[in-house]
This record gives sequence, structure tokens and C-alpha cells, in this order.
Amino acid sequence: MSAITGVFQVDHEPVPGEYADILIESLNHVPSDKNGYFKWNHVFMGCILQWITPESITEELPFYEYNRELAITADAIIDNRNELFERLQIKKEVRADITDSFLILCAYEKWGEECPKFLVGDYAFIIWDKQRDTIFGARDYSGCRTLYYHLDNNTFAFCTLINPLLNLPFISHAINNQWVADYLAIPLNFESIDNNSTVYHQIRQVPPGHSITIKRGTLTIAKYHSFDYERKLNLKTNHDYEEAFLDVYEKAISNRLRTHKQVGSHLSGGLDSGSAAAIAAKKLAENDKKLLSFSYIPVKDFKDWTPKRRNADETPWIQSTISYSGNIEGDYLEFENQNPYSVIDDWLDTMEMPYKFFENSFWLKGIYETASQKGVGILLNGQRGNWTVSWGHSLDYYALLLRKLKLKSFSKELSLYSELIGIGRKRLLSLIAHKAFPGLSSKNRPDPYPVLINQDYAAKHHVWDRLNEENIDFDGVNYSDAFSMRKTQFEKPYYWSINGTYSTKLSLKHSLWDRDPTNDLRVAEFCLSVPESQYVQNGYDRSLIRRSLQGYLPDDVRLNMRTRGIQGADGIFRMYSQWGNFLLEAERMAKDKHIGEYLNQAVILKSLNRLKEPSDHEVYGHDFRLIMRSLIFFRFMKRIS
Repeated sequence: MSAITGVFQVDHEPVPGEYADILIESLNHVPSDKNGYFKWNHVFMGCILQWITPESITEELPFYEYNRELAITADAIIDNRNELFERLQIKKEVRADITDSFLILCAYEKWGEECPKFLVGDYAFIIWDKQRDTIFGARDYSGCRTLYYHLDNNTFAFCTLINPLLNLPFISHAINNQWVADYLAIPLNFESIDNNSTVYHQIRQVPPGHSITIKRGTLTIAKYHSFDYERKLNLKTNHDYEEAFLDVYEKAISNRLRTHKQVGSHLSGGLDSGSAAAIAAKKLAENDKKLLSFSYIPVKDFKDWTPKRRNADETPWIQSTISYSGNIEGDYLEFENQNPYSVIDDWLDTMEMPYKFFENSFWLKGIYETASQKGVGILLNGQRGNWTVSWGHSLDYYALLLRKLKLKSFSKELSLYSELIGIGRKRLLSLIAHKAFPGLSSKNRPDPYPVLINQDYAAKHHVWDRLNEENIDFDGVNYSDAFSMRKTQFEKPYYWSINGTYSTKLSLKHSLWDRDPTNDLRVAEFCLSVPESQYVQNGYDRSLIRRSLQGYLPDDVRLNMRTRGIQGADGIFRMYSQWGNFLLEAERMAKDKHIGEYLNQAVILKSLNRLKEPSDHEVYGHDFRLIMRSLIFFRFMKRIS
């Protein structure tokens, strides 16, 4: 909803007008409905406001509350408004006009620096408390909105984006070698194990689920949220669990429909985006409003090479969801002239840093652009659904039953599962045994991911020691069970924060807000409290959401156990006409002396030799991934040099 920025002079000297001008001018490229600023001697706050919610149309940001002597600038949509109204004893007759930023201010007045614990939503905010001469701010629990900052002896500067801070004369553009070493050494889809760092040495970020306080020149970063993994629900029947699940999930979706603009949704053929879209469509119909859905599909001439249990084109299941729901206007988008290679520069402009998620980069960009053109203000997705609403991994659960010697339950579930997915018990037993007793076999483990980082650079910055301390998987082949992986996803914010980074920056660029009800704090807490036996039941994986969505999704989607969609399978096919340019640039990179300080050029050359001719099925292979990630980093380094 906003790009926020500001300066706080720790030494109490007046904020130079030049600093304020630089920050505001650096945000001129962000589309805005209204701009605002606040200045009081050693404090400056600015805001580029986009009207997404009805309340935001009358919102004043930054806002200074003279009675309380508090100033706030915020990039926030708060979802538990009704709960906060009650807790804060706000009169019913004024609630409709209360803005989200004012709610945050009221929460701060009541609970002080504990206030983020009471907020549910996507937010980043900064408050200046004049009486205490303190700066206080926070990011939501999973980092759905960004908040970057710089602090030296005299000056604290902050912004939603990185580049405005880099334009300030006292901030160096030197890279953060520790972040870069993490980025190159970690094969997984996140950048660094340091939640507080960025690619630039002098620019930090408030980590997800943390607050920031500056008082008397001292900066404190404090974690305010942790999940309780020991708390488990104990309801009487399946029906009770289904009702409780729908109650919290429907509320999370309803809260995310709050816009005077159109509501849109990413829509695939699966349960996560499908459930969010189906429930949203039903809620919107109550107000005679349609849901607009946006679905990526492969280009027309592409021949699906994926395994028979995978589908590169999910159109039949998407159409089934749309037809069954009856209040969805579907858009099927090929993005014919786009591919992972063609959009690198656009994404570097947007991200302000190198990125790893090239596989879906072209259609993510295209969906935002299309949704914006159609007047969408809220764009729903189901990105975190695999870890929350559609949790339930059959083979891992069966391995758990086997280890606990619950053989009767194991045998019953295995037979039902075998029948539903059409795979024999003997083959399944072998797979389950490997999961139950992983130390007994090393068969069928995929090849490790090649080492992308220059080993001298890695040693210089002690990256392997640091990653070892965090138990990071160096070779990209994670052998841990699904339960451990799930816990890690919620305990370590760096696994998830990249989603907030790109969604914040894309949303500002296109004046819409990407919102994920499967990532709602209440939904996540509920789903983590549900016993595993609710998630795998009677042969079905993801059993709780399948049972609960009866009447929302068609059975060919809701109960589909035999096929799953796979996105981006046509990535290399789309690049055929540019393959020569792709190889030429990669060859230049492999010989560049400067980039050789960072990248393992010998490994890059080996991968290049195996990619001389394009092959569609290499799109998920190590060689293509290594070259694409290297090229993205190469272009970024050329920019900043």
C-alpha cells in the first residue's frame, strides 16, 4: 500500500533537506495516489501511498498524532481489525473510518514495543515516539513487506526499497561479501542465513518477525514471534476438525478481500490457489463482485515431456474449478514472447539484488502486469499452502507409523493409498522403508548440485563453516523428513522471506497487493496445531483440506491423487530463438576475470559444454540452473561495477 522512507538524526541535528529530497525523488518511479511527508527537526518521514483498501483513500501518511506525540509511516494491511477494535475499545460508530496505520498507532500506545504480537496482516512500519525520543518499527511474522535501513553514528535512514538509500551521499555501494558468499554457496532457493543482511555492506534489513528500536543511539533488533510446536488440538471428530479449519481459513480469505478495486487470484489446478479462489469467489458473490483469475499455461507448440503423473498444462483442472465455482472470470496466459532469460534485466530492476527463482520469473511478472491492467487491487495466491492448509505427506507419515510399529494402521493406510494412486504396495514399501530408515540405503539419491562459488572466495569468507552451523544442505539434496523440513520452514525466516521481497517490490510497481491466506498467522498457527493423523487419512494425503472443501472444489480437483501440475516446464522451449545469445553471454561470463573471483568458472564451463544444444527436459536440471543463476549474478555485478 505504501513505499515508506525516512531519516532520524541520532545526534539531534536537523535532518538536511538534501536527504529528504533524495529519498522522495528516488521513489518517484513508484506509482502513487498520494504522497506525504512529515518533518520535525531531527526526524523526517515520507510515504508514497497507493490506495488499496477503502480506508486508505482517506489515510494520511505519514501521520502525526499531536495528543499522543507519535508519528507513523506504514506499509500495512491489518487483517484482525475487528479483534483489535474490541481489545482497544474503539467505539463502533467510528470503526469503519479507522485506517490500518492508526490502528497500529493505537496498538503501540496500549502495548508499546509488544504491539507487533497483537497484529495480524502484512506490514512494515516505523513510529517516532517524541516523548521517549525513540524510533520503533516492525515487520510481520514472515516478512511479507520489506524494511531496509542504515545506521551510523549520526544517522538512521530507512526505506521500503534499497536504491533510495544507496542514493544518500553517506552510504557506500560496497557489496556485502558474506551475503554474496551465502548466496553463491547455498543451492536452495534463498539467499543468506543472515536475516539482517542484504547484498550491500552498509544496508541492513529488519528480519521477518522482528522489531527494531533506536533509543539514545543504540539499535536493538528483537524477535517478537515464535511458533509453539507442542500445542496440539484435541477435537472429538473429523467433522470438528473440518469445521475449525474452515472457520480460520475462510476468515483469513475474507479479511484479504478488503479492497475497493477488483480482486484477482493466481489459479493453478491444485488445492492451494484453487481453495483460496473458490472460497473468495463465493464470498465475493455475496456482494455481486466477480473474482478474476490468472493462470499461466505453456505456449501452444510445446510438447509436454514431463512424467505421466505430472502435467505442464493444468488447463483442464483450472477450468473445472472455474466452472464449479461459477463466479470466476478466468484468464489463461501464455506470455508467448517471455522466458526466464528475457526477463533478467526487468527482475534485477525490480529486485535491486540478484535472485534465484528464474523458473517462474517470466509468468510471475506477466501475471502482475495483466492483473494491474485489469484494475486488480488484491491478488490472492496460495504459495505457503504446502506447509499449512494442504499439509499431509503420505509416505513420510507411513514411515512414521512404521518406525512406531503401528503396523495395523500402516497396513490399512498403505492398501488404500496404493489403490488411490495406482502404484503397487511392493514399490511403495520400498520407498517408505528408505524414508523410515534412511541410513540403511543410499539408492536413488539424486546427483548433488555443483559448487557454484569460487572455493578461494568461499574460504576467505568462511562460508562453509557458517552454513554448517545452520545445517544447510550444501549439495541441494535434502534427506530430512517432511516433518523436519516443515518445522525448519517456520523456525528459519530466511527460507521464506524472498517471497515477501519480490511481492513487495512487484506490488509497488503495479499498484496491487499480493496476498496469501495460506500464510495468515492464524492459519499457520492452527495448521501447526492439528495432529498429523488429520492430514493423512484413509489413503488420502492432504486429507484435511480435501475433506473440508467438499462443496467448494470439484471432485476431480479436490480428490485428485494421480496427477500434479508442474510449472515452467516450457522454460527452455521458450528460449530456443535466444539460445545462441544465452550461450555466448555464458561463455563471456566463464572467461571474465573479475567474475572469476566469485564464481567457479571451471564448473560453469563443464555445464556449458553439456548445454550446447537446447533440450526441454534440462529446464529443471543442475546445468541449466547453474548457468541461469550465474548469469543473473553476472549481470548484477556488471551493473554495480
